[in-house]
Amino acid sequence: MTKGKKAGNHKELSPEQREELFSVLKPRFETNMNRHKDLEWAEVQAKLETNSEKLWSLNEMETTGGEPDVVGQGKNTGELIFYDCSAESPKGRRSVCYDRKGLESRKKYKPENNAVDMAAAMGIEILTEEQYRKFQELGKFDMKTSSWVQTPPDIRERGGALFCDYRYGHVFVYHNGASSYYGARGFRGLLRI
Repeated sequence: MTKGKKAGNHKELSPEQREELFSVLKPRFETNMNRHKDLEWAEVQAKLETNSEKLWSLNEMETTGGEPDVVGQGKNTGELIFYDCSAESPKGRRSVCYDRKGLESRKKYKPENNAVDMAAAMGIEILTEEQYRKFQELGKFDMKTSSWVQTPPDIRERGGALFCDYRYGHVFVYHNGASSYYGARGFRGLLRI
């Protein structure tokens, strides 16, 4: 999978990149129908083809190891909802602090990036705790890794940030300093199209 080009503020995939992305998304969609029982691939692809910037974001999810797939559709909006469905936290998004403030507060051994800025640059949202819990109903994810989740302002103001994982048949929510980072902690995102 190749990275999409970004010309100025315009984010677009080449025709070859689109085809390559569709060749990965379609089999994943068809193999995991439990995630989107009432949808057909043809309608998903048609919607993707009319949203070039969202398609670029979806490619960013894929190239960073997220294995995005449709997990639902907005009842009132009809928008498709994609989540990172990789078994473990996406490899290309691990070893990052929670946000820029956490990153800048580190005196030494700073990681290259932070989850909040990476998600914004990719055009995706970090999952909330509620979304993460709902997502775990679709399978077993983060059994060896963990993922940052959106942190409420009152926790963040005190220097903390939240992350989740799945152990012993349960979803666990933990806290850590927002400046912390680990090789086994990344973040999962969602994209609305």
